[in-house]
Amino acid sequence: MILPPEATAWNRDHLRLHRWLRHAPSLLPAGAPLLLAVSGGQDSMALTGLLLGLRRLYGWRLHLWHGDHRWRAESGQQAAALAAWAGARGLDLRLEPALSPPATEAAARAWRYERLAEEARRLGCSHVLTGHTASDRAETVLLNLARGSHRQGLTTPRSIRSLNRDAGSPALIRPLLPFTREDTGRICRELGLPVWVDVGNSDLQYARNRVRTEVLPVLEGLHPGSARRISALAERWGRELEAEQEVLDLALESLARPTAAPTRAALARRRLTGLAPASQGRLLQHWLRRCDRGALASDHLGQLVARLRPERGPGRLDLADGWQLRWGPSTLDLMLPEPHG
Repeated sequence: MILPPEATAWNRDHLRLHRWLRHAPSLLPAGAPLLLAVSGGQDSMALTGLLLGLRRLYGWRLHLWHGDHRWRAESGQQAAALAAWAGARGLDLRLEPALSPPATEAAARAWRYERLAEEARRLGCSHVLTGHTASDRAETVLLNLARGSHRQGLTTPRSIRSLNRDAGSPALIRPLLPFTREDTGRICRELGLPVWVDVGNSDLQYARNRVRTEVLPVLEGLHPGSARRISALAERWGRELEAEQEVLDLALESLARPTAAPTRAALARRRLTGLAPASQGRLLQHWLRRCDRGALASDHLGQLVARLRPERGPGRLDLADGWQLRWGPSTLDLMLPEPHG
């Protein structure tokens, strides 16, 4: 069989992705079966084209998945056209329409990830790939910054994370984070890849679309390469945050107190409150996350740190799902809800 041009020709973008994968080999291990989420837009098509070019070198087995949200009348026709393109190249593509259109963007994303996890299990794929770019990450950072997000929100999306919280969840990989949206458009043109445009991406009622069309172009005009630099900054922050988690783990070990009750954890209150308030807040957030209680809102966290001062005496804070924080003179306890009747 004669391979199509996009499956054989290497260009500078193939080399660029190859070098990044050599730098981060855990992203896409050689010989692994890979499941690509392909919308038909330029980002996912560029990713498909680059992986086709690198497939022979790395020995990947590529599987494609397309989810039809059924938001637009023409979405079924576009899905069929994408399937025809994949079939002509001998690519395994699964089309999956939603039983009913998701009500929101968040619901649509949850549905995609759920179906991708199921398809990955069916195919035995431990890596699920999406076409998120540096431009997408810059948009997310700007939106989260405007919302007053914690630093965790300024490091997303990461290049690798768990697809969901289920045991044995496949890894979600974003191989295109070193590339911008301008790069993926050029890649599709140079490789002769078809692109199916989602008209919803131009709807300015969505905040992300406004950032994409009104904010990032201004930043790029002022400082060309802004999206790439913002994305690289988020990547660096993410690595620093991972290193900080290790330090926080060590600090919590020195604050942990044994408890006879299997349904609670405890910290030494006096040692904790001897630290700077900012350090107390970081340790408390990390402790609650480790105990699967999630983070507190920043204002609630500040109030808790103030209430824990030794001169304030004993106290209690109710958390979600019936959990409680209780503190006496020397100990801060995280309590499970008491069983009823």
